[in-house]
Amino acid sequence: MNLKTIALVAFLAGTSVSIADESIRFVPENYPIGVLNQGDTKHIVLQGANTTGKEIVLENVFGQGNGMSNFKFPKTIPAKGAVTIEFDLNTADMEGQIKPVVVLVDTSGKPYTANMDGIVKVPFFFGEKLFDAGYYAKGEKREWTFYVWETDKKNRPDLTLDPESAKQFSMSAKPVMLNVDKLDQIKEGGKVPGLKVTLSTKGLSREGWELKQKSIRKIVSFKSKKYPQATPSVLIVGYWK
Repeated sequence: MNLKTIALVAFLAGTSVSIADESIRFVPENYPIGVLNQGDTKHIVLQGANTTGKEIVLENVFGQGNGMSNFKFPKTIPAKGAVTIEFDLNTADMEGQIKPVVVLVDTSGKPYTANMDGIVKVPFFFGEKLFDAGYYAKGEKREWTFYVWETDKKNRPDLTLDPESAKQFSMSAKPVMLNVDKLDQIKEGGKVPGLKVTLSTKGLSREGWELKQKSIRKIVSFKSKKYPQATPSVLIVGYWK
């Protein structure tokens, strides 16, 4: 990726993609990804055409967003000619509705876009996913408690800490039955099998790029034997003293 493309990526990241040229049109205009399970990888083939009377020479094709890789595209698109773009979409760390965008860039730096729409199903539901460590000094202990249950509400979650997260955090889990009718008022004593999870740390690390940041942002990842491709996680935020 050359400097011109890198600059365009940065520009598009903070700008609506509606500025992109529509000389390349894709059918359907909004590609239906469908419903995927978290962690699935889907090979996607986009079909479109150059609607102009001039050849378009592509410099690069990339994804605006996470999870897109292994792009295959032609170097040139003939005037009034067809174009096929192929790539792999991995849904790790995604959930709910997703709207990925593929950006095509010609040799003049002009962008063209292909829009997509889909749903990523997650196997677990967290009562809370964002926790505050407050103003934090090295070596201080922190603890957070929250509830987790399977999205289908039928089975109890089998979550354990990801080995990388276990370097800074520990967890204990107590089997409970939950009432999740009101997500802002989760109660024990219902009919949904769940876990009461206590997540704790005796010391958050601060190294590399974190040394330049006053804010804390730690993603705590979990694993499941039942759903090995899933990527459940919570986020710890705060500020270094």
